[in-house]
Amino acid sequence: MPHLPVRFATIGFGIMGERMLRAAVAHDPAKLIVAGAWDPSPDAMQRLARELPDVPAFATLEALLAASDAVHIASPPTYHLQQLEQAVDAGVAVLCEKPLAVDVTAARATVARVSAKGGRVAVNFPFTSSFGVDQLNDWRKSGAIGVPQRLEIEAAFAAWPRPWQMAAASWLSKRGDGGFTREVLSHFLFLTLRQFGPLTLHSASATYPAGDGAETAICATLSAAGLPVKVTGTVGGTTKPDHNLWTLHGSAGQVRLRDWAVTEKLQPDGTWAAPAEARSNEEMRPLVLQRQLNKVIAMTSGAPHTLATLQEALAVQELVEAMLQA
Repeated sequence: MPHLPVRFATIGFGIMGERMLRAAVAHDPAKLIVAGAWDPSPDAMQRLARELPDVPAFATLEALLAASDAVHIASPPTYHLQQLEQAVDAGVAVLCEKPLAVDVTAARATVARVSAKGGRVAVNFPFTSSFGVDQLNDWRKSGAIGVPQRLEIEAAFAAWPRPWQMAAASWLSKRGDGGFTREVLSHFLFLTLRQFGPLTLHSASATYPAGDGAETAICATLSAAGLPVKVTGTVGGTTKPDHNLWTLHGSAGQVRLRDWAVTEKLQPDGTWAAPAEARSNEEMRPLVLQRQLNKVIAMTSGAPHTLATLQEALAVQELVEAMLQA
């Protein structure tokens, strides 16, 4: 196992690669240092040189892996499984972006092989480090909700992809490996799995435009260890670029997570109130990524952590793909 500091690198310099690299640059250098980044796109590497000139740029994936203890796979989903196995074979710990893949059969085979090898691998569902989820857990433990009775997951977008994702529209807008169900709803399905247990899909319907475009609407009914769950998603259903709600109804009250980060409790007068310390997703994201990196350090060192497992990510992927094919 590596000694501190952990040498951390990113594969793919898109939105998530840049966010994670910036978090790594800001991390405690006694615990984690940035080894560098690699992207097969010359344009992406030129952008890396402009945006983060002090981050080493590697010419090949093999060179990056040789210089790293842990890597963040932030490439498009098509490449995740191949790069994940290559990193594990090189003895490197891996934090892979979601979705784990879009080919369920290939993902199952990769998970089986990597698990048999004892690979140190996790998947980047940041709700594992969310301050908002901490608050939800506190409310549940205090009895503020009572017995959970049903759950609603809603996501709406003014357009897809969202404005900050347009550089990746070539695949995010396509049915093959893009769409908001894989990119956004998967986070909330993972959160539900972590909160209540394995999910079962009962029915689903997806709406697609002509051609090969990604879904424009989806509706599904599920259950999580007996808890009824309703999922809806729409493009064009809001003027906001990105709006989501995870609403838990209980025998003693209702709570929700709004727009990724803000927790709210239903008041007797019918209004929703957030704790005084609640902050927006934009404000909380850098802190959440620091928490994620602390867990990457733990995983790389062989210590316990709460990052999403390959098995959890595979369960979410299987559910998402079943919803999209309905």
